[in-house]
Amino acid sequence: MTNQNGPYNIYSYFIGSNPHTSINPNPSFPKIKRTAFLSPFTFVVGDVSIRENTYVGPFVSIRADEGTPFYIDRDCNLQDGVILHGLKNKYVEVNGKNYSIYISQRVSCAHGSLIHGPCEIGQDVFIGFKAIVYNAIIGEGCFISTDAVVTGGVMIKPYRFVPPGAHIDTQAKADSLSAVPKNEKEFAREVQRVNQEFPSAYSVLFGKTKCSCGLMF
Repeated sequence: MTNQNGPYNIYSYFIGSNPHTSINPNPSFPKIKRTAFLSPFTFVVGDVSIRENTYVGPFVSIRADEGTPFYIDRDCNLQDGVILHGLKNKYVEVNGKNYSIYISQRVSCAHGSLIHGPCEIGQDVFIGFKAIVYNAIIGEGCFISTDAVVTGGVMIKPYRFVPPGAHIDTQAKADSLSAVPKNEKEFAREVQRVNQEFPSAYSVLFGKTKCSCGLMF
């Protein structure tokens, strides 16, 4: 059966407070800017801030029910199947405040990547397909390739390249990384450019002029 008038707009997702538990006894509701877009089949709970013009793809899970809070800055894209979660009482400090996960402006998280707190992701970072970032600080402009793992409390300097499948779990490994190659810089820039169009474009497609979830601050 076809729809002659456009897409079927069923908006099957869940957005709500984290459950009351001994780990996290204070339920908090997500705060989502008007110009962000949440795709159908996404899951967002707890103390999560999503800023302007950020695109959240289908089947993304942003679950601040243990580690909390999460912050996702403007012009980011979390592509299909991305997972965000954090450990209780484990934080990174950014601008004098503790976060389980802090994602800066213009970060691309490619399909199937896992971002697990405590971690901080600097602006203009690209996190590749099925890559894992856990207990790490990623400097501005880094490129983390497909299937790479960054963990162990490491700090990666700005504009460093993590090769495909690499396992960066010591500071010595992190310090030995080379600069991002030109072709990967261009790829990351193009991914960012394309995905910045999606929040407004999908809002038009689904007949919305605000965040698809309707929850704004």
